[in-house]
Amino acid sequence: MPHHLRTTFRALGAAALLVVAVACSGSSGGATMPSTSSTADTLAPPAASGKTVDGIKCETSEQLAYHIHSHLAIFVNGSQRLVPGGVGIDENTCIYWLHTHDDTGVLHVESPDSRVFTLGNFFAVWQQPLSATQVGPAKGKVTAWVDGKRFTGDPADIKLTLHAVIQLNVGTDTPAPKPFAFTDGL
Repeated sequence: MPHHLRTTFRALGAAALLVVAVACSGSSGGATMPSTSSTADTLAPPAASGKTVDGIKCETSEQLAYHIHSHLAIFVNGSQRLVPGGVGIDENTCIYWLHTHDDTGVLHVESPDSRVFTLGNFFAVWQQPLSATQVGPAKGKVTAWVDGKRFTGDPADIKLTLHAVIQLNVGTDTPAPKPFAFTDGL
């Protein structure tokens, strides 16, 4: 494995342990989540299996023939839930074509060829459910926004395009779509 990837994987080892706190919502707005404590559950990125998922391979190095970034924000009854870093990264082994490096919500698409990837593909790599009534462990009506416009249809069908800004609201449809500024290099 190339030195720069070993360094990246080591640095991400700690990031891969990051968890996203998911507050239990009870009866507010119809979004519910399983509860093991009175205040929150956590959802960590799963250990990447290295197996092909939805036709997406886990490679020993990043594939940069097709390299774009999208952004995903998730809100449950108006409270933001972070997309964890380390999704799609198996420390010291491989990295999926769809992955996250940190908890900013930036989804990295790094594929050996140009093709259409969807939010459903990312959730499959993340090993989390995504539908019109569920985002990860959060259940309730899901309202999807893409580039500030309401997306009708299955949120799993949302295309990951260059600088797409995707927002999923579970339960209440708040907040209004928020913009995201990609930093230089993304």
